[in-house]
Amino acid sequence: MFIPPMLLQYAKNNEPFDDISTFAELKWDGIRLIVSNMKELNLYTKNTNATAKYPELHNPPIPKGTILDGEIVVLDEQGRADFEATNGGFRSSKKRKPVVFMAFDILYHQGLDVTGLPLIRRKQLLEETLQETDHYRIVRPINGSAKDFFDIVCQHGLEGIVLKKKDSKYFKGVRSWSWQKVINYQKAEVYITGYSKKENSWLLGYPDGDRIRPIGALELGITQSARESMWPVFQSFKSGESKDHVYIKPIVRCKVKYRDWYKSGAMRLPVFEEFII
Repeated sequence: MFIPPMLLQYAKNNEPFDDISTFAELKWDGIRLIVSNMKELNLYTKNTNATAKYPELHNPPIPKGTILDGEIVVLDEQGRADFEATNGGFRSSKKRKPVVFMAFDILYHQGLDVTGLPLIRRKQLLEETLQETDHYRIVRPINGSAKDFFDIVCQHGLEGIVLKKKDSKYFKGVRSWSWQKVINYQKAEVYITGYSKKENSWLLGYPDGDRIRPIGALELGITQSARESMWPVFQSFKSGESKDHVYIKPIVRCKVKYRDWYKSGAMRLPVFEEFII
């Protein structure tokens, strides 16, 4: 039984806040998964039945009639989520590393829909229902300041935190302000080295000694005004082209925020912020 997962909003200005009516918990950097153990077990991502892909999750420590929401992650030697390994294993089963399901909510309990209950009660039911194992764990809210918690998350290079209203219901398939995420973005100054002929994206380069190293494409955050202001510059400083891209001389710099770096050297999810004049 598939249930479309409840989605998060970005916290205002991507900043944490302290509120006694709100939980704060770690945001695990993986792939969203619904574990549905009704008449039969099914493992659902947002748009795929992934049951066959993860045999290590096939004996969930929960009774029939239970549906859980959470995140699957591959953990590194320090116990941190390795998104690249998690995503790579989802795309290809070759040399896939075992995943851990980090459960943060319960949607069905003893065959009954409990999404209408307040989150604080659902958290209690989750504790009562799930017996933790090597492959099934519970994401617990922290005690204390969300602001201080976020500082610690940033110090350890983790993805971010989630702020959830304690009395919030579970809104299936809805992006709700009852759940807000605060992301630990990194910042960088990069060069624009080209643009796509087919998509609204720019190629980026990063200073590396005496050269500009390609680090992938920028798609997020580019406004229409930014695109229009750069078009004459792009046309004046073309340096070549391929089937899919037009290359320009690296004279324009901009500020971006991003998640982290892939092992390939590409920047993960860069977001345009402003030009550097």
